[in-house]
Amino acid sequence: MSAFHDINLHALGGEDLPLAPFKGQVVLVVNVASKCGLTPQYAGLENLYQAYREQGFSVLGLPCNQFAGQEPGSEEEIREFCSLNYGVSFPLASKLEVNGPARHPLYRLLAGEGAEFPGDITWNFEKFLVGKDGRVLARFSPRTAPDDPALVQAIEKALA
Repeated sequence: MSAFHDINLHALGGEDLPLAPFKGQVVLVVNVASKCGLTPQYAGLENLYQAYREQGFSVLGLPCNQFAGQEPGSEEEIREFCSLNYGVSFPLASKLEVNGPARHPLYRLLAGEGAEFPGDITWNFEKFLVGKDGRVLARFSPRTAPDDPALVQAIEKALA
């Protein structure tokens, strides 16, 4: 099993959210926020999830409050916001740190020293495409829209 699949998160609501069940799937890992100019990307992420989930694809949303305090809500507020405003049905984890000394182990793996695509997360909605084997295949800027042809092509290639 890959290091990616060894990681355990907590879902919004507190239940365990292990990444092991994602083995064999392609996962788009996205740090998300409810009060960001890029928040409307939730709709596009949900569209991607719906379009490709039957082929073994998932989006994994990771709320983060490290960028201008743009994810200040409680877990219940985040879940309700995502559901009511964007119909989000893909997995959402509890808030975590993506940069700095308290960087979550997942983000140490995705962007830390020795990572395939190292460097601090620049803003909300930065995206990492993780292959079926848990290897990071690509990193996309926060401004890369979920329907961007390069992102869609990378997902389709990973699913093939």
